[in-house]
Amino acid sequence: MANLVIDIGNSYTKAAVFNNNELLKIEHYKTIDIPQLSGLTDGYTINQTIISSVKKEKDSWEEELKANMPLVYFTREMATQITNHYRTPQTLGIDRLAAVMGAHCLYPDKDNLVIDAGTCITYDYVDAGGNYYGGSISPGLQMRFKAMHNYTAALPLVNADSNFGQMFGADTESAILSGVQNGLKYELTGFIENYRNGKPQLNILLTGGDGIFFDTLLKNSIFAPYIKNEPYLVLQGLNAAIQQHND
Repeated sequence: MANLVIDIGNSYTKAAVFNNNELLKIEHYKTIDIPQLSGLTDGYTINQTIISSVKKEKDSWEEELKANMPLVYFTREMATQITNHYRTPQTLGIDRLAAVMGAHCLYPDKDNLVIDAGTCITYDYVDAGGNYYGGSISPGLQMRFKAMHNYTAALPLVNADSNFGQMFGADTESAILSGVQNGLKYELTGFIENYRNGKPQLNILLTGGDGIFFDTLLKNSIFAPYIKNEPYLVLQGLNAAIQQHND
């Protein structure tokens, strides 16, 4: 028996099959439908399905899926392993909460800083006791490049370059690369340094679509030995939630 776990984000949908805590198969979709999900789950007996979505409206395939198998939507109340101290819990993005829950389930009794590098960058800290107080939201990597292009008359749209390592730019394109990528590196190291103050064993978990790129930015930093890449942290949190929901 297996779980189907679906995370609908701003840009992509991730879907995975779990057997208990073991990730068996995963796919990424720009658009998704029932035949694609059937291909993902072929060969597995799905016992239960959970969906987390940043969208307010449901797509037709969700209703079709619900008609054919047990399905629940992830809610804040399902994050039972986390004590949520957020002042306005109803406004907390459920993807952020799922990532925090995934971190706490993977690394129990550890202090965890989750850096989710997606459309936006979120920084969320959960302590060893499962207490969550809040975090930070910042523009994502691609958003920064696009914003400078869209909100100015002359700046070109530049793509991220993992090989760029200069301290400053010698022309407009490299100056944009320096501003965005070095700026992000300074932002990341600043947040990490503040959270590690008094917590030298803090886990730093990178997740999200640009997680590997962020790891590259930090590879020569003093924090590199403490960084773990966990690209499926939200999915793992959702899987933990559905298992507890049915216990």
